[in-house]
Amino acid sequence: MTITLLHPCLEWLPAYEQALVRGWSPSADHNNGPEQLMALRADPERFLFDLYNSPTVRQPDGREVPRLPAHDFWISDGEFCGRISFRFERGVKELKPTSYGHIGYSIVPWKQRRGYATEALRQILLVAHDEGFARVQITCDDDNEGSRKVILANGGIADGTFPHLTRPGHRKLSFWVPTHVR
Repeated sequence: MTITLLHPCLEWLPAYEQALVRGWSPSADHNNGPEQLMALRADPERFLFDLYNSPTVRQPDGREVPRLPAHDFWISDGEFCGRISFRFERGVKELKPTSYGHIGYSIVPWKQRRGYATEALRQILLVAHDEGFARVQITCDDDNEGSRKVILANGGIADGTFPHLTRPGHRKLSFWVPTHVR
């Protein structure tokens, strides 16, 4: 298995679209697949631009907040496998409360449990290191055992929990992950 991180582009947009059609949601916190599919089909170029260049981002609770600088990638094994991003503020090591962590990822269901997220996270940790981060914060839902294993496999160190903003009765698990090359 060779996993590659690709910059989002029009060439791969049909594969992204097919993942949405098959029921994948890029967001771990709410199903935004149908909404993205409608926007993509209305204007593919505008969709791609807005997806990664809009000055604001909509939170799961509907609030619009300023978009943080980010390195965004699509994950590929020759086919579209998901997405991963590293969000940060230059010169600031801690994130604003509107962000659940420095890194977020989502693998299409038919490629899960094959090590794709573990490898994509390993690769993006190098990007975070190149941006001057010795460690990054990553969170996952308390009932997402797969994501917890991905974080731990990359050296994650548990750092407590906090209430989940969109899933009452659930918590977010917080981890710090070193970015040094292993």
